[in-house]
Amino acid sequence: MIDPRRIRNFSIISHVDHGKSTLSDRILELTGAVEARDMREQYLDSMDIERERGITIKAQNVRVHWRDHILHLIDTPGHVDFGYEVSRSLAACEGVVLLVDASQGIEAQTLANCYLALEHDLEIVAALNKIDLPAADPERYAAEIEAVLGLPADEILHISAKTGQGVDQLLDEVVRRIPAPKADPEAPARALIFDSYYDQYRGVVSAVRVVDGVIRSAGRVRFVQAGTVHDIEELGVRTPVPVPIAELGPGEVGYLIAGVRNVGEARVGETVTDAARPASSPLPGYRDPKPMVFCGLYPVEGDEFPDLREALEKLQLNDASISYAPETSVALGFGFRCGFLGLLHMEIVRERLEREFGLSLIATAPSVEYVAHLTDGTTRHVDNPSELPPAQNIDHVDEPMLRVTIVTPSEYTGTIIDLCQTRRGRQERLQYLSAERLELVYLLPLADVVVDFFDQLKSRTKGFASLDYEPAGLETAQLVRVDVLLNGQPVDAFSSIVHRARAEDYGRKMAAKLRELIPRQLFDVPIQAAIGGRIVARETVKARRKDVLAKCYGGDITRKRKLLEKQKEGKKRMKSIGRVEIPQEAFVSALRLDE
Repeated sequence: MIDPRRIRNFSIISHVDHGKSTLSDRILELTGAVEARDMREQYLDSMDIERERGITIKAQNVRVHWRDHILHLIDTPGHVDFGYEVSRSLAACEGVVLLVDASQGIEAQTLANCYLALEHDLEIVAALNKIDLPAADPERYAAEIEAVLGLPADEILHISAKTGQGVDQLLDEVVRRIPAPKADPEAPARALIFDSYYDQYRGVVSAVRVVDGVIRSAGRVRFVQAGTVHDIEELGVRTPVPVPIAELGPGEVGYLIAGVRNVGEARVGETVTDAARPASSPLPGYRDPKPMVFCGLYPVEGDEFPDLREALEKLQLNDASISYAPETSVALGFGFRCGFLGLLHMEIVRERLEREFGLSLIATAPSVEYVAHLTDGTTRHVDNPSELPPAQNIDHVDEPMLRVTIVTPSEYTGTIIDLCQTRRGRQERLQYLSAERLELVYLLPLADVVVDFFDQLKSRTKGFASLDYEPAGLETAQLVRVDVLLNGQPVDAFSSIVHRARAEDYGRKMAAKLRELIPRQLFDVPIQAAIGGRIVARETVKARRKDVLAKCYGGDITRKRKLLEKQKEGKKRMKSIGRVEIPQEAFVSALRLDE
């Protein structure tokens, strides 16, 4: 068993693109965990989608040796949508390395992640990265970190994760400043599952942090919350290759395979204990993350519905922040209403379902969860626009709000204030971090942030502004449902909840957009946008014309007239019973009204 005093558990946290994965690569090289010939960029990012997008989506853990200590390093994502991954990783650590780009300084996510570490009461080792860049100004940004975060400027390390400069001093500081885990080797074993994934050959593979006692590979374990007992098949550590070992002692981080086939038993936040000598109480798990964005996911082929359910179950094991419930749609058949932490999270989950499980999916418009207060005194939570009760039954509707923090160079202040005000935002704070940079805090409706706020912010500030957000409760708003009718029939997949002041304009844009997207049928297709029972916009997709007179040359005019009358009757009958064929692209494209 390893002496807990020789163990250091830490996470690397920072804003997006400030060099977490590159620093992990250098640490793996410097400690000899990976041979130079096997080294590749973003070594710990194992998913293809992470490499293609150049972002970390899943936190990854690895064990390395430095001097005479054992370091457990967790590389975390930086994007705001994956903040839940960061908070889970911090629960397995005693300290963090806070990375700040020496050419950009403090960004919104730097602040958010630093406060998260302080909430967990962790030791913070701050480092300015990318000092090899010509634009780097470490002295200036060290002073900014001291002024904003209160970390002494003379204790901030200057490193370059790309060249490896200063990384050895950083590891020495980690050993010196981050405390060893406090653990009792004699107590009954207790370990926390902080991540899991499903392997089709071996079942559930769980990443665990042992808090008390010892877990031995020859034993049996009990999953406390699930109440099940399993034989351990393999116990090991990632170095970063999985290496089986005989036991995991207090303070150690490793993986556990116990032949769990039911994914519900090994949820993230579950406590694992020794079956023969169980612990009396479970460890505090994690708060369930609250989904902020909802959309419907439907298989293109109706018979893939069971496959989609199984895929969601397995993916939820690996990403506990997804929620889902079955739903049906007139236009799309059977599918699931899924909840996500943000729009990027939604994109990534959909892409993972298609790649890892071979599914073809249609996603409906992203929406948020409203609370409708009805005239009979009851309340109803509505995450699907088609479920909003009729206007005459509603007293008022509350919508979720976000507190959005934007860090930006000061020359873009005007354009950002304009963007926030057009999205119904209210300014709460404007504070200068330094002469050139300021922090803006706005209260914005989640529905107005969800679709393209981040893209607009980046394009208006040439990519220099950064964004972080947190939920800020509910507020009453004047909201109405805009329905789209095709050939007189409402199509639930196109319904949206919109602020009353913008509803008519939205309806007109939606009808015009659908006229371009819906192919011509054999009959005229009226497209109408309606608010309540009132039609606010109409467009028509003209019918394809078949030339029924092509074979008539010469002869009596009555013959031609008879054919045209027959065609007219046929079109009339077809219109009354005809179904409008809507291509899949229309569902996705119709939502991007601003393009």
